[in-house]
Amino acid sequence: MKKIEAVIKPFKLDEVKEALAGIGIKGLTAYDVKGFGRQKGHKEVFLGAELYAIDFVPKVKIELVVDDDIAEKAADVILESARTGKIGDGKIFTYDCEGAIRIRTGERGPEAL
Repeated sequence: MKKIEAVIKPFKLDEVKEALAGIGIKGLTAYDVKGFGRQKGHKEVFLGAELYAIDFVPKVKIELVVDDDIAEKAADVILESARTGKIGDGKIFTYDCEGAIRIRTGERGPEAL
């Protein structure tokens, strides 16, 4: 199994979720986060005057665990559906996942997904 974490622009969440559902992904976890990378945040300007600097940019982080055989496809789907081509599109990380347990039933491994 693989765990996929992706940090994306908030307005892309629904598009990513629908694209993942289209390849059979049945669940994911999403939460609001803040961060910065190369874009280094931005400055708020009102009527030509710089008000304050925003060091952290709002993003959404999604996490999902998938079978090894669909992990690359899932990452590609996130890549295509989250991309705008502009700075700040985000990152995708993949990790090996040693196990999963469904609390309700006690199922383990891929059956727990």
